[in-house]
Amino acid sequence: MSFSDWDTQCMMLALEEAKRSAERGEVPVGAVLTRGDSILAHGGNAQIELSDPSAHAEIRVLREAGIRHGNYRLPGTTLYVSLEPCTMCCGALVHARVATVMFAAREPKAGAVISTATVLDNPALNHRVEWREGLLEEHSSDLLRVFFRDRRSARG
Repeated sequence: MSFSDWDTQCMMLALEEAKRSAERGEVPVGAVLTRGDSILAHGGNAQIELSDPSAHAEIRVLREAGIRHGNYRLPGTTLYVSLEPCTMCCGALVHARVATVMFAAREPKAGAVISTATVLDNPALNHRVEWREGLLEEHSSDLLRVFFRDRRSARG
């Protein structure tokens, strides 16, 4: 499976957002929403910072793009995210009418695209979000591995 230079640039930005999240003590997940060759929004996890369980990177960029464009529907967009989206985020992608999600690494405990569920492939949903995985997977996995290793060692 090949990815374009644009895909790689966008995922690199998502990984930069993930690193910024880690610097704030958040689980390092970053996301970028695009339409064509334009970036509509980018950001990272902020559940702790905002005391908001829904402040996942994916939700934050969907909110920002919706506000900027005056519409919660975001057809023709692609979401790049450093980690496989959870059930909540998959539901938001469907409701926002995102066309494609590309994620770097699988999330074996809560990933709802392929790991623990196949939410986006549910034929009962009124919108289908295409998905692709594996772009810069190793970078994302390393970032998460180091974050959780450091967090465990800090606890003693």
